Amino acid sequence: QVQLVESGGGLVQPGGSLRLSCGASGITFSSYAMGWYRQASGTQRELVAHITSGGSTSYADSVKGRFTISRANAKNTVYLQMNSLKPEDTAVYYCNARNDYIKSYWWGQGTQVTVSS
Repeated sequence: QVQLVESGGGLVQPGGSLRLSCGASGITFSSYAMGWYRQASGTQRELVAHITSGGSTSYADSVKGRFTISRANAKNTVYLQMNSLKPEDTAVYYCNARNDYIKSYWWGQGTQVTVSS
């Protein structure tokens, strides 16, 4: 059974930081590209950050320089370090695992991030 479990969300003031974690089980984690997506109320889900199985990263323009994605294959975990948070970063953040070679795609249940004073 495949599970992706996000944690680390919460309420933070503007300018603050949070670190999200996503633990994976039931997949060969090191062979999957991992992504963090977010969905604010009334909007479509959007890609925030992506890391390939080889460790290459990419970011949405809105978070470049503020967010950092990383992975620890030994722990089957992907992280999203979020700094200098803004109210517009408020959303439910979802973890995604993707392996196009075997057409295997999985989502976590999401974790709420609220940036407000």
